[in-house]
Amino acid sequence: MPPADTRNAFGYTLVIPPGWARIPLRDGTQEAVKKIVDEAAERVSGDLPRDKVAEARLELYRRLNTSVKEARRRDGVDLYLPVEPMHGYLIAASIIVTKLDTAQHDGVSRQDVLKQLLAGSADSEPVEVDGSAAVRKERAMPADVEKGVEAPSKHVDYLVQVPSSGTDSGWVVVSFSTLGDGNPESDFTEILVELFDAVMTTFRWRTE
Repeated sequence: MPPADTRNAFGYTLVIPPGWARIPLRDGTQEAVKKIVDEAAERVSGDLPRDKVAEARLELYRRLNTSVKEARRRDGVDLYLPVEPMHGYLIAASIIVTKLDTAQHDGVSRQDVLKQLLAGSADSEPVEVDGSAAVRKERAMPADVEKGVEAPSKHVDYLVQVPSSGTDSGWVVVSFSTLGDGNPESDFTEILVELFDAVMTTFRWRTE
């Protein structure tokens, strides 16, 4: 594989688990939301009365659009959500992909930026994603009722340098968060983290 700095990336691909769906946040957002809702309604239409299906559709629209709004607030490019049950349960989790355009100061190398990201942070580690230098950060976040966060959660971020043969092209941040089973340190939550790490092994740049 050629070194990351000999390629120019213009996008990425990611293989998501069965039962997950992608919602683009810049174009085609509502079309993607409608497709998810339509498919979910079709799955339950044989088990619920028509009025209950309509109520479920409205609730799912509300939940998806709330997630979209939050992902856009974070300047997300794509949002990935579980839309089908996993072992009988619909897990509370999300993946948000964000592009950060960072102007690199004169005399500051990409390695300097990596060192700054890793310095003094016990929950960060250097990794490689499709040939690009990256930082993986994992942390548990407590509940904060005042901010509307009613349960603790686990977060994992991959900060990945965008391949560029010229000037600094910034970073892509792939952020995973989950409530798991309500315990950020439980075996079940750890399984979800491992699932996300497996997803990140499928990350590939689309390059010129």
